[in-house]
Amino acid sequence: MTAGAHPSGLKIDEPQTKGERTAERILDAAERLFGERGYEGTSLRDVADAVGLRIPSLYNHFASKDDLYAAVLDRTIVPVFELLDYAVDTAPTGLLDAPGLAEQIMDLLADRPHLPPLLLHESLSGGKRLTPLLRERIAPIFEKAHTAARASKDVSHWPDDQIPNLVLAFYHVIVGFETIAPLYKATVGVDLTTPEARARQTRFVMNLADSLFPHTTGMPKAR
Repeated sequence: MTAGAHPSGLKIDEPQTKGERTAERILDAAERLFGERGYEGTSLRDVADAVGLRIPSLYNHFASKDDLYAAVLDRTIVPVFELLDYAVDTAPTGLLDAPGLAEQIMDLLADRPHLPPLLLHESLSGGKRLTPLLRERIAPIFEKAHTAARASKDVSHWPDDQIPNLVLAFYHVIVGFETIAPLYKATVGVDLTTPEARARQTRFVMNLADSLFPHTTGMPKAR
């Protein structure tokens, strides 16, 4: 993926001014620290030290820890929502290239390794610090996923009231893989973050999507 490009085809403007570049560095450090330690375990001092700034300088870019955290969530999660929206809204009626979408999501997460831990921390906290923007976008995304799943003949044997559980299970397959990587390496000795391991998981997720959700006819399975 080229710099400034988005999987949905949308263009992302590159920072140009010194202030914008500094803000990006702050966001990069904050994203890593919040992903590793969560909101409560990360202080503005931690972020400032990681970037090599003084606290007053950091306040020039973000008014508070809440503002910084909200900016991190918006920057990391919104591109995923945009990708899902684009894929669902542009798909032919009743059809969705689920394997292709799964591949794009896995590629997106590979470029954002701190997003799954951030999602885990938010899940454990009940999403208390999600911004209104994210709250408004999460519900429609799950609803679209439920609708797409119900349209698939491959899941017709599932009771209708279990379709949301099926969608959540698929979500956990994707996000959980990235989240479990440190523990898996420490206990089993296998690094799930290598290109080979990610490629293998991507093929698995594509095949799983192909079997569970509606997709464009003629799409080959990943091997």
